Amino acid sequence: MTEFVTEIDVTDRKLLDAVQAGIPLVERPYRALGEGSGLAEGDVLERIARLKADGFIRNIGAIFDTSRLGYRSSLVGFRVCEESVDEAAAMINAHPGVSHNYLRRYTLSDSSGVDSCCPYNVWFTLAVSPESRLGLEASVETLARETGAEAARLFPALRVFKIGVRLDMDADAAGVRKEEGHFFTGNGHSEHGLDHDERQIVRVLQDDLPLVEEPFREAAERCGLGVEAMLACARGLLDRRIMRRFAAILHHRKAGYTGNVMAAWSVPEEKVEAVGQQMAQFRAVSHCYQRPTFPEWPFSLYTMVHQKSREACEETVAAISRETGIGNYAMLWTVREFKKVRLKYFTGEDAAWEEQAAIRVSREAPPRPSDQT
Repeated sequence: MTEFVTEIDVTDRKLLDAVQAGIPLVERPYRALGEGSGLAEGDVLERIARLKADGFIRNIGAIFDTSRLGYRSSLVGFRVCEESVDEAAAMINAHPGVSHNYLRRYTLSDSSGVDSCCPYNVWFTLAVSPESRLGLEASVETLARETGAEAARLFPALRVFKIGVRLDMDADAAGVRKEEGHFFTGNGHSEHGLDHDERQIVRVLQDDLPLVEEPFREAAERCGLGVEAMLACARGLLDRRIMRRFAAILHHRKAGYTGNVMAAWSVPEEKVEAVGQQMAQFRAVSHCYQRPTFPEWPFSLYTMVHQKSREACEETVAAISRETGIGNYAMLWTVREFKKVRLKYFTGEDAAWEEQAAIRVSREAPPRPSDQT
């Protein structure tokens, strides 16, 4: 189905770039945005409201580092028979820690050396809270059993070279445009856990930011804090890299990005660090991770590429291959999107899911033989 893109002006595009980069954690953030863009506060509010109503902006809120909140997460691959995909996807989607879930098909580079039959067709991301009783591995085992998956693998991030979707709204941007710098700092947990107040701030800041002059006032009241006290704590989370940024997330297709592909690369271990840094430099790459390899799936680096067409994705992947010298790769294309949401932290919903899963297991368990006398 064709996606029609509403025309927006140059000022809108610059504003969309600005809100993706980050919204200031101050009492009147829209005024601060306007000062940086040459716009009045009211104009910023009006434009953002219109861009949200037109479907360009999905939401505005805090984007947190899952691992630094104490969560464990992983990319997961399931092999599910075609006739059971819909039912399996619904079961996977029911877990509150699943934020993305796709049916994918893949194409291979000529020199990939991988069997033409992809071992996994359903790919999703799963995160479990620090209080999870099941834990990550057992949660995946539960989902695999309940969905009837023929095969299942966890692909946790071993190293993160880049993370963060920022769709370039510059209409003239080149498909293989590059950028300098380090795009992620640190892989691992926070040096100390979050206290009660910090957890509450995480809960309220992950909600969509209201379009009013002082949008943090309501959130501060929910925390039982003054606005400046809450913002000071929020800035502390940012300084500690628990919060990656406070920003807008756009609807990809509405923004003109109709193409995306997850490219998996077979990279020798001794080259992973250098190649990962090279791949992260590409503007179209939003995520770049090292993940474990397996006999049936020898790919160690993963890049998510967002572009304005499938052809542009292919061009970007080819450019990455040329620059890095890595010729063995697979491109996993989205066939169906089952779920795509922002993960909500510290809601307690995962505990409820685990409780229901335990009930289902107890119902399925065979009765214990009675004692013989």
